[in-house]
Amino acid sequence: MKIPFHRLSLAAAAVLISGCAAWQQPQTVEVNLVALNDLHGHLEPTRFTYTSVDSKEPRTVTAGGIPILAGALKEWRRQDPELLLVGAGDLIGASPALSSMWADEPTLAALDMLGLSATSVGNHEFDQGRVELLRQQNGGCDSPRADKACKYAGPHPGAKFSYLAANVVDVRSRKPLLPAYRILESHGVKIAFIGTVLKDTAEVVASSGITGLEFIDEADAVNRLLPELRRQGAGVFVVLIHQGGRTKQEFDRQYCSDLEGDIVPVVKRLDPAIRLVISGHSHKGYLCDVDGRIVTQAQMGGHMLSRIKLTVDREANKLTNIDAHNVVMTQGEFYPDAGAEEFLKQLRERSTRELAKPVAHVGAPLITRDRKRGVDESPLGRLVADATLFAGRPYGAQIAFMNVGGIRQSLEAGENNLVNLGHVQAVLPFGNSLVVMNLTGAQIRGLLEQQWVTDKAEVRGILQVSEGFSYRYDLRRPEGERVIPGSVMLNGVPLEDNASYRVAVNAFLAEGGDAFPMFIKGSNRVETGIRDTDSLARYLVKREQDKRLPGAVADAPRIQRVTE
Repeated sequence: MKIPFHRLSLAAAAVLISGCAAWQQPQTVEVNLVALNDLHGHLEPTRFTYTSVDSKEPRTVTAGGIPILAGALKEWRRQDPELLLVGAGDLIGASPALSSMWADEPTLAALDMLGLSATSVGNHEFDQGRVELLRQQNGGCDSPRADKACKYAGPHPGAKFSYLAANVVDVRSRKPLLPAYRILESHGVKIAFIGTVLKDTAEVVASSGITGLEFIDEADAVNRLLPELRRQGAGVFVVLIHQGGRTKQEFDRQYCSDLEGDIVPVVKRLDPAIRLVISGHSHKGYLCDVDGRIVTQAQMGGHMLSRIKLTVDREANKLTNIDAHNVVMTQGEFYPDAGAEEFLKQLRERSTRELAKPVAHVGAPLITRDRKRGVDESPLGRLVADATLFAGRPYGAQIAFMNVGGIRQSLEAGENNLVNLGHVQAVLPFGNSLVVMNLTGAQIRGLLEQQWVTDKAEVRGILQVSEGFSYRYDLRRPEGERVIPGSVMLNGVPLEDNASYRVAVNAFLAEGGDAFPMFIKGSNRVETGIRDTDSLARYLVKREQDKRLPGAVADAPRIQRVTE
């Protein structure tokens, strides 16, 4: 039978079209992700020292900054316009003054400029409480920081990207405070990004801001979502988790097998369908393999970005391969984006007038927050504790404590060792108010013992103490008995267990923050309304007036570790 020519042509065309379709849509496709974590409002570049696989010698560079991040992303998007940018929390909070003085709204605007699609919340997103977090996501000016909110560029419009929090649940409604996940599509592939924050968040943020919230187990919160995500057509699952670990390997080593820390048991309990975990919190750069899953982190402060290539089987709707690299955002390696440079220039101009206001002179160009090996105090830790005591004196304060995690940067003075408001705000970016309370001598000794409770030691660190207060301890003694009896002194006189003492701390510690629940028991509490930044500034002025410039002479140790 002879087939008519026009039918033959149509048949041939169908075969040709079918072949073209098959060519245009191969069975596997590559999807490109970029991840960042723990930016902490660092809009400007900073110094970064690292070693790499190629060079074991430490190298110090200037890295990060919004213009370079934007430039790198622009270059990578030229290669793949469907590239997705995601985050793993703490993108704001504990920020330099350039961001914190405007309630972090410049950083939110910068992240929108970078094209961020979604990020997990981090513990620092809760620094100002749930009300402020929801305002930053949804917009508006109703803020606990009324002196800072909506002062940058008028009413805050809300972030364009999505905050994700699968394990943060409202205790009354039993629903997530924020969306648990977001499904994004790239190259025809639906990818489910699930966000979680460390379940111990309540121990590292002020309790007053998270009242009514429960932070549930991270792995459980993720695993229960998979049936729902599959019903929506997602076959590739990526966890964005603000929890981290550590490794002895270089940040660019593919792929380490010695990851340690709190994230490891979480990863091991995730559903086998989850092959990629993008992490944060520990401020480490790593690319690791945990039970066949790739776990990444990109250090902090915008110093690096993680580039991750996913190979996906279209037909099976399944991830078949992951290729991850950490890339240092070195000045000179990428062209800065002109739009981001102009954004940063205008922000600096608006901020400089306020930040450049002089405060006082100090006795050294740098008063460091770093502690020497075997020493529990830092020069800046002592200074901040003394400033807290100074502010609390009118309320009867005799002793002051400061948590090391609240001191975010060393105090770096300007020309002629002159400290300005920007320097002060960089040290204490949280803007905590100060609280004065009564604690008995026995409670103070119990407080000191809480520094070494085994499962919380990494969270809290050693409290920095004010002038006139001292004690000795021995880690060889049993837990709960490490403070040497009779060694806790105030102005050379031993504390009496039944006597009451006035103690000054920041509001975060006063609510039991950093796992110091003893502060919650304090009685006769006074909310002073004094900001920690103001107390430090006023104390620096007083020290200059008294001709006792901080940093000019080393202070005597107040905490002594007994080793013999």
